[in-house]
Amino acid sequence: MSKVIKIKKGLNISMLGTAEKVIKKANRAQFYAIKPTDFKGIRPKLLVKVGDRVKAGTPVFFDKFQPEVQFTAPVSGEITEITRGERRVILEIVIKADLEIEYENFEIDELENLSRDEVVEILQKSGLWASIRQRPYSTIADPNDDPKAIFISAFDTAPLAPDMDYIVQDSKSDFQKGIDVLSKLTNSSIHLNINADYPAAETYSKAKGVAINKFTGPHPTGNVGVQINKIDPINKGDIVWYIYPQEIITIGRLFEKRIYDATKIIAVSGSEVKNPIYYKIINGTSIKNLIENNVTEGELRYISGNVLTGTKISKSGFVSFYDSQITIIPEGKHHEFFGWAKPGFKKYTASRALLSWLLPDRKYCLDTNFNGGNRAYVITGEYEKVFPMNIFPVQLIKAILVEDIDKMEQLGIYEVDEEDFALCEYVCTSKTEVQSIIRKGLDLMRKEMS
Repeated sequence: MSKVIKIKKGLNISMLGTAEKVIKKANRAQFYAIKPTDFKGIRPKLLVKVGDRVKAGTPVFFDKFQPEVQFTAPVSGEITEITRGERRVILEIVIKADLEIEYENFEIDELENLSRDEVVEILQKSGLWASIRQRPYSTIADPNDDPKAIFISAFDTAPLAPDMDYIVQDSKSDFQKGIDVLSKLTNSSIHLNINADYPAAETYSKAKGVAINKFTGPHPTGNVGVQINKIDPINKGDIVWYIYPQEIITIGRLFEKRIYDATKIIAVSGSEVKNPIYYKIINGTSIKNLIENNVTEGELRYISGNVLTGTKISKSGFVSFYDSQITIIPEGKHHEFFGWAKPGFKKYTASRALLSWLLPDRKYCLDTNFNGGNRAYVITGEYEKVFPMNIFPVQLIKAILVEDIDKMEQLGIYEVDEEDFALCEYVCTSKTEVQSIIRKGLDLMRKEMS
């Protein structure tokens, strides 16, 4: 019987719009995209131009820092647009999809006959090496490293998060195949971390070649960084890899079918979705078909991911590579006169500032309003209430702001990622953009250590 690890610090944000457990196959979108901005720490070099035709699995760009790491098209079709931002940074490579998908065929021998180097090469050519990331820095893993462990967070505790047990319940063989592939990459432990609050799906409970750990507690218990911190903390010089269930399933399908099948299941959720359910899509799809006649009127915020860490997209934007959730909430471009003086029964509060704390089971329609302006950065003790790691969050943030490398190391910069500080940003009295500060610190450390 595995030990249950209890997380006490954190915060569950109760929101309207949880996806009903119904899976619908989404209509084929006209456009798909792969976004280099989804992958931290890379410098993309294009392999295609507008007008080129690609198959699912055709390389579209590679990383200048690791040229062998390629990023491939999720569908077949024609490259119709390459969107660039400031300083000509590549934001999106858009593909107009064919009615019938053509696939690149990968020559893959039986897994037991493959060496580690051959497995790595297959994952790199197929574009699926990007599924494996590392701590520190939360960048794509370096295949030359030997990680001290691989971590899989098999559940998500973020607001309106999809039920990963439900998503993977029919993918037992592909999941196990993916685990077998990971086992080829390291002799270290593979930790499969599940939610102790309910019976795990057989896909997880019957998995072989993994150490199963059980967690219980509020968000951010589902964050892989919290799980690493509680099981096998990262010290200077340590490398830990991590990956999520649907990415493991995609890897398993690659080694079974010899093609890059980018199918996955996402939850379309949020208070402004009329019928929040799960959709089976191809990764990188435009959300246009998913929201058509399915959202309320008014000015809305479309998010690929969850409300704490997701990316703002347009109503015809694209699902990001790592996301299993689309969230739609109201924009908060309004000012409430004397809002601070009202009792606030219909407003969510993370503290006891409003009387709604007397109604813990109520769910709320939350918007993007800051509910206040930027203020001086002061110590309030709010971060420590929602941050469960054995790290001093305020002190670490201040060390990053003054770029004190030694102090950042001492305070645990190698263990954290932006998502670990998302709740700190949410409860921040000063309205400080904490996640961007953490990313600045990680980029600085990576530059210093390279």
